[in-house]
Amino acid sequence: MSPGILGKKIGMTQVFRADGQVVPVTVVKAGPCVVVQRKTPASDGYDAVQLGLMEYAKKKNINKPETGHLKKSSAEGVKFLREFRLEEGTDGDLKAGDRVLADEFKPKEKVDVIGISKGKGFAGVVKRHHFRGSDATHGSMFHRAPGSIGASSFPSRVFPGMRMGGHMGSDRVTVRNLEIVEVDAEDNVILVKGALPGPNGSYVILRRAKR
Repeated sequence: MSPGILGKKIGMTQVFRADGQVVPVTVVKAGPCVVVQRKTPASDGYDAVQLGLMEYAKKKNINKPETGHLKKSSAEGVKFLREFRLEEGTDGDLKAGDRVLADEFKPKEKVDVIGISKGKGFAGVVKRHHFRGSDATHGSMFHRAPGSIGASSFPSRVFPGMRMGGHMGSDRVTVRNLEIVEVDAEDNVILVKGALPGPNGSYVILRRAKR
């Protein structure tokens, strides 16, 4: 049993349960994946499996070391690779060249989804950190500024991590304990309840929930 699967976010829709309840879901094209490398404590110092999404790239876009690495598991051209740590003594049946498909996951199973959030560019503190802002009327000239960022006499510096304007988005985001609503094994599609990080067409990682 694989600890997770790689996929591509297609978009959001909604489905109806048997009792008529409407459930918002995100459609994920999950797999097929190939096991590119199996890492063991004896050879690598820890137990893990490296998966590659079977979505081929042009040979010119993959360098020679990566090509040689993929060739060992007959996965030439795979461009999206991610690693899953394994618990000691589990998932020992996975080996290089094995396939991981969407049918390994079942409805009502919980997964953690990891992706890269949408990039928003430069944003101020009101949008980025949800600051309240000051009065908009009565002659106020202080609307969306952050206010004081530290005292001048002591400590005479700005502490690291101070919430300020800056680059918003394009961060690695993990959403935990999302429910799998449906699995279409024929088309390698998984419907996950709720929203997932990233724009449509971005890569996501689905791993079995840890909590």
